[in-house]
Amino acid sequence: MRGDRRFVTLLLLPTFFFLAMFYLYPTAYNLLNSFTDLSLFGLKRGGQWIGVRNYVELLASREFSRVLYNTTLWLTLIGVSVRIGLGVALAFLINSETLKRYRLTTLFHVLLLVPWATPPIVAVVIWRWMLDPRAGIVNRLLLGAGLTAEPIAFLSDVSFVWPALITIITWNTLPLVTLTFLASLKSMPAEVLEAASVDGANALQRAWHVVLPHLGPAIVVMTLMSTFWTFNNFAYVWLTTGAGPGLYTNVMATEVYLKAFVDGRMGYSAALGVVMAAIMTAFGLLYLRFVVRRELREVF
Repeated sequence: MRGDRRFVTLLLLPTFFFLAMFYLYPTAYNLLNSFTDLSLFGLKRGGQWIGVRNYVELLASREFSRVLYNTTLWLTLIGVSVRIGLGVALAFLINSETLKRYRLTTLFHVLLLVPWATPPIVAVVIWRWMLDPRAGIVNRLLLGAGLTAEPIAFLSDVSFVWPALITIITWNTLPLVTLTFLASLKSMPAEVLEAASVDGANALQRAWHVVLPHLGPAIVVMTLMSTFWTFNNFAYVWLTTGAGPGLYTNVMATEVYLKAFVDGRMGYSAALGVVMAAIMTAFGLLYLRFVVRRELREVF
C-alpha cells in the first residue's frame, strides 16, 4: 500500500506543479501587489508597501459601491433570474405535447442551438447592429409599428442600456440553461406523472407539485454556475457598452481593467481582484454546501 501511495503521489506531481504555477503563484502575487502602490508606469521600480490602504480606499469609495451595485443587482441577480426563468419556461415548452403533436420539437431544438453556436463577440456585433438607432432593425420595427415616435439609442440611453445588455447576454447563454433543464425533464419517469394524473392532478398541479421539484437540483446547479459565469463577466459588458454611457454600466471586471490599464493603478486593481475572488469564494462555498456534498452522499 505504501508503494502504491508513492506511485500515485509521483503521478500527481505534474498536476500539483501546474496548479501551483498557474493558480497559487498568481493568486499569491496578486495578493501581495494589493498591499502596494504598484503603478503600470513603474513596473520596473516595483510598488511600495502601503498596507491595507488600497482596501480602505476601495471600501470607502462611492465609485466602488456603484460598481458593486451594478455587478450584484443588474448583471448577476436580474441577469441570472431572467436566464433561469426563461430556461425553465422554454424547457417546458419544448418538452410539451403540443410541440410534439405539430412536429415542431426538432425546429425548436435547432433554433435553440443557433445562439449557443454563436461566439460572444459575434453575438455582440450582431446585436449592436440590430439596436443601432439609425440603421438597426429593432428601431425600424418599433417606428413602423408606431410604438415610438423617434429612434431609441438602446446602448447609450440609461433607461434602456441595462435591459439591452441583459438581453444580449441572455440570448447567447440561454441555450445551455434550457438544454440542462430539458435533459432533467426527459429523465423524469413517466409513471410519476401518470400516478399524479390518476390521483386527479390537473396539468398545472402536476407542473407545480411534481415536475418543478424534480427540476430543483438542476435549477440550483445552473443558478450557482450561472452566478459564477456572470459575476466575473467582462467580455459582454466591455464589448457592448465599454462600461458606458459614462461609467453607468461599469461592473467589477471592467473596473479592474480600467484601474489597471487606464488609470495605471495596478496595486488598487489587485485589491479589487482580491475582493472579487473573496465574493466568488463565498459562492463557491455555497456550491460545495448544496451540490458537491449531496453528490458525495449519493456516491458513498
